[in-house]
Amino acid sequence: MKAAAATAADAPLEPPAAGPWWLRPAKLFDGTRLRGATALRIDAGWITAVVEAPQSIADGAPSVRSDCIACPAFVDLQVNGGGGVLLNNEPTPEALAAIAAAHRKGGTGAWLPTLITTTPEVMTRAVEAVLATHGQHGVAGMHIEGPHISPDYRGAHALEYIRPLDEHTWSLLRRLRARDIPVILTVAPERLPRGALADLVALGVRVSIGHSGATERQTRDALAAGASLFTHLFNGMPPLRTKSVGLAGVALDSAAWCGIIADGHHVADTMLRLAVRAKRGPGAVFAVTDAMPTVHGPPEFELYGATLRLHEGRLVDARGSLAGVHIDMIGTLRRLVRAVELPLETALTMVTSAPARAAGLEGQHGFLAVSAPADIVLLDPESLNIRHMLLRGAVSRAMPARPS
Repeated sequence: MKAAAATAADAPLEPPAAGPWWLRPAKLFDGTRLRGATALRIDAGWITAVVEAPQSIADGAPSVRSDCIACPAFVDLQVNGGGGVLLNNEPTPEALAAIAAAHRKGGTGAWLPTLITTTPEVMTRAVEAVLATHGQHGVAGMHIEGPHISPDYRGAHALEYIRPLDEHTWSLLRRLRARDIPVILTVAPERLPRGALADLVALGVRVSIGHSGATERQTRDALAAGASLFTHLFNGMPPLRTKSVGLAGVALDSAAWCGIIADGHHVADTMLRLAVRAKRGPGAVFAVTDAMPTVHGPPEFELYGATLRLHEGRLVDARGSLAGVHIDMIGTLRRLVRAVELPLETALTMVTSAPARAAGLEGQHGFLAVSAPADIVLLDPESLNIRHMLLRGAVSRAMPARPS
């Protein structure tokens, strides 16, 4: 069958309606490295072959060429809202669908709905929404951020809802894990009962240290008990100091994974660049949006009864204080490359395979390899704007106009 013509910058991507086909981008980031011309064979929404020398393809399946960089659809482990919807305010399956649609515009194919500190009733409803939606709309699990955190490092979390780890939370975690749904629980380890962290890990919960004032010793003890992540590095924790390493220093010196916000407001670009360079492996620094409803939504929303609004690119409260994050994953990628000055391969890793590995999602997300779903973002090689997005091999039509 005759191969399709090269894809122009303004032309639609038109895969065959049925049957296997080959995607032939100019470059491919497979989740590990940036490669030259490499072809992906896509059949029924899955990748069935990866060929380094596309000119050797001779199976008769049609080819679609593109001058773009192909990479895995982005993976975001911390999404509070988008498209005008906040999970805390609307803990329903319909809300999850709306948030997912908003973040697809930024290239996110897999994400963890994130519930911040709230009442037991809202927690129950949010968990039920995830139970009903898991596997749909890119919902890959759940991130419960609080309420078992430090009041002193709560950030925007409501003080009145912060409470000790209780049977209610345990019951919700058991329900999620009984369905084998990945769960990240952000906690302040210094506020947990003795042995509780190890019990959480034994249940299959990925414990993330955050909104915490834990000392160096307490942090290292939490890691020894099985904690494996840190939530939004440098935010919701004591500052990094030279004579008192504290939580942030241990995070960089540990083998755990560290989420970080790259909007230019929550962490200085220089500090972010230093963190990436300093991080000890095998865990790495990965990007999260920690996005709020203003992402691909209206410029204000309500949180705990207060109005938060966008002002000069920052999400602020009535006092003008920073009160949330307004960025999507493609914006994050561009900032990592342009403002933070990271190599493209490093930045792509931070928005795809690194978060997938941190959450245990690498079997389904974050990589382009044989047996992986054909969830693919095609990037303009110059602007790093999203040209096209494929979900299970089909073109997503929820793409925004390309930014200037």
